[in-house]
Amino acid sequence: MASIRPLIPLLVAAAILLTGNGFQSTLIALRGADEGFSTSYIGLIGASYSTGFMVGSFLIAPMLRTVGHIRAFSSLAAISASGCLLLVIIVDPYAWIVIRFFIGLCFAGLFATVDSWLNSGVSNETRARVLSGYRIIDTVCVTGSQFLIPLFDISGFAIFSVLAMMITLSLVPISLADRSNPEPPRSFSFNPAVIWRLSPIACIGCIAIGLTSATFRMIGPVYAQAIGFPVTSIATFMGAGILGGTVLQYPLGALSDRYDRRIVLIMATAGAALAGIFINTVAGTDPVLNYVGIFLFGAFSLPLFSLSAAHANDYAARDQFVQVAAGLLFFWSIGATIGPYVASVLMQHFGPSVLFTYTSTVHTSLIVITLWRMKVRAPVPAEQRGHFSTLLRTSFSFLRLASKDSRAEGAADKHP
Repeated sequence: MASIRPLIPLLVAAAILLTGNGFQSTLIALRGADEGFSTSYIGLIGASYSTGFMVGSFLIAPMLRTVGHIRAFSSLAAISASGCLLLVIIVDPYAWIVIRFFIGLCFAGLFATVDSWLNSGVSNETRARVLSGYRIIDTVCVTGSQFLIPLFDISGFAIFSVLAMMITLSLVPISLADRSNPEPPRSFSFNPAVIWRLSPIACIGCIAIGLTSATFRMIGPVYAQAIGFPVTSIATFMGAGILGGTVLQYPLGALSDRYDRRIVLIMATAGAALAGIFINTVAGTDPVLNYVGIFLFGAFSLPLFSLSAAHANDYAARDQFVQVAAGLLFFWSIGATIGPYVASVLMQHFGPSVLFTYTSTVHTSLIVITLWRMKVRAPVPAEQRGHFSTLLRTSFSFLRLASKDSRAEGAADKHP
């Protein structure tokens, strides 16, 4: 495995980028509500971002082949930062739908660029754990970014300036220090059907994750605001959900390296469904119970993308990593395009509590489909997996990424 040291600038750039993008959905949802946008319009704005993400999944591979990773990253980050400033210059729901489409397109390319850049020599035995380590960086940065929102007036210009600055600053580490620009991917025609044939359950899982995680990121702030939370509590609510995702990322990844990943996927999905039921039936408007519920929701739901991506890559050839990364982003974006709008319409008609009825329904459906797929296809042979005993030996290494080897596939939700 290649040393991760040459990739440190990329990881730093990714951390800055994730911090900047991490609070963007929360900010836009709150600012839209403050401007009087309806819940359905806010859902459409979220859906437009995901639609752009879907389109970007098709465009990134040709861009990487044409200009390389560093130039692609720099160009997409510059466009994204400009779009964030344009949001506060033109405060109109229709304009925001268009702007967010192009921001989503750019971020699909940015995340796919980072993910494919990190694809360097990891084996099936350690794939999920390495991927989970990278996702911990993701969730920590996104969680911390939520608390930037209470420091600024959401109705002002400054918070959008900070957002644009963070995205722009992500250019600095790779522009000045990085020497690990990988070779462009081989020429291929991006075909989602290829990824579907590779792993149908990974594709279905990514769609379900898009339906739920993207909805949480975009509509979660509206839910918290609707049950009476102030801005600081909304940031805590969103941060708790994202932070929860760090708790089980690595343990679930380690378990899935040893056992059938689909069993671990079912366990995590069941936990997410039960957490949604808890929020819907027990938490009510109580802040503490909502924090606990959303923490558990994030703990079980956010690792689902990593598990799905690891399962898909178990069946992928080494020259398919970029295609798998782009393909899973595409399937995620299908769910992420539909989810926020459907949830916003449901909330507008049935109230905020329906949000987590919706997520629990989606998660339960994923469990049923996964159980069916387990009858259709055998798991990856045990000899191709790692051993749970390596968990204790390697867990601390992910807190000091500079001293370990790494390779990661998949995207955000991120982010969602």
